[in-house]
Amino acid sequence: MPEKTMVPSSSPGKAVRDIAVLGGGSFGTAMAKVLAENGHRVHFWMRDAQQAEEIRNTGINSRYMPGVVLAGEIEPTTDFAGAVSRAEVVFVAIPSKAFRSVIREHSTDFHDGQIVVSLTKGIEAQGFKLMSEILQEEIPRCRIGVLSGPNLASEIVSRDLTATVIAAKDPDVRRTVQDLLGCEYFRVYANVDVYGVELAGALKNIYAIVAGLASALDMGENAKAMLITRGLAEMSRFAVSLGANPMTFMGLAGVGDLIVTCTSSKSRNFRVGYAVGKGQKLDDAVQELGQVAEGIYTLKLVKEKSEAIGIYMPLVRGLYEILYGSASIKAVISSLMMAVQNSDVEFILPRTIQ
Repeated sequence: MPEKTMVPSSSPGKAVRDIAVLGGGSFGTAMAKVLAENGHRVHFWMRDAQQAEEIRNTGINSRYMPGVVLAGEIEPTTDFAGAVSRAEVVFVAIPSKAFRSVIREHSTDFHDGQIVVSLTKGIEAQGFKLMSEILQEEIPRCRIGVLSGPNLASEIVSRDLTATVIAAKDPDVRRTVQDLLGCEYFRVYANVDVYGVELAGALKNIYAIVAGLASALDMGENAKAMLITRGLAEMSRFAVSLGANPMTFMGLAGVGDLIVTCTSSKSRNFRVGYAVGKGQKLDDAVQELGQVAEGIYTLKLVKEKSEAIGIYMPLVRGLYEILYGSASIKAVISSLMMAVQNSDVEFILPRTIQ
C-alpha cells in the first residue's frame, strides 16, 4: 500500500527528544516511524545485526514492514545499553516470551525515574504476570506505562487515522507519551487503569482467533456480532475479577481493540484463526504467518487461570478444545447457544454471573 503524502507533524521549534524503541517487529517499527516523523531522535534497538544494518542502509525493515520507508532520525542499533542510556523515554515492543529475560539482562541500563512504556500485548506464564508487572519487578526505579488500543501497525505506518490509550498512574507519564506520539493521524487518550488496559489488550487476541474461525466458516454477520459481544462480556468479567475497572472495556483498549482484531484480516490472530478454520494445522498456520500471534499463548494461560479462580469463559474453553482437542467451531457455537440465557451486559443485573 503506498504511503499517504503528509507533512511530518512535528511543530517548528519543538524540542527534539531522545527516545528508545526496543524490538524490531512490526509494532516497534510503527512506533519508531511515528516518533521520528514527530521530530524525535529514535534509538531503535533489535537483536538482529543484519536487520539493523538493512534499516540503516535502506530505511526499510523488509521482514516486518516491506516497502515502508522510515524517515527522520532513526538510529537502528544492537547496542541495548547505548540506546537506553541516551533515552528520556523507552518504548518496549519485545514479544512476551522474551520480555522478562531481556529486561532482566539489561536492568542496570535503565536509570532512575526513566519513563518505560510497554507496547507488548501478552501474559507471562509464570505467575500470570502482565508486562507492566514485569517492568515493576525488574526495574522498579522507573516510571511505568502501557500503550494499547485498536492499533494495526500496517495502518499506522500508512498514516491512517488511529487512536490509542496510554495508561499510567503517574500523570506526567501520560502527558509525556501524549506529547511524544500525538499527531494529526495518531491520537493518544489517557487512562489510569493500567491493569485493565493491559489485560484487555492481551485478552482480545483470543477472541480474534475465534472470529477468524467464524469468518473461515462463512458464519453470518449476526453470529459474528454475537461472538464479538459475548467475547467482550467474557473478557471483562474475567478482568474485573482480577481488579480491572469494567468501564475500561467500553473504551479504545477494550471494545475498540476487540472490534479491529475480530474484523480485520490484517490482524495476526484473526489470520491464524482463519487458516485453522480453512483446515490448516495450527503449527502450519503459525509458521506461515511468520510473526508472533500472542493469542495462542494467551489462550492456554487464560483457560488455566479462569478455571483456577472459577470464572465462566465458554469461548476460551471452546477455542482451546478446537485448537488442542477435537472439537469443531460449530459444536462450540452450538454449545454457546444452549447455555443459560442470562445478563446481556455484565455488572448491570444483580447476582448475574454468566
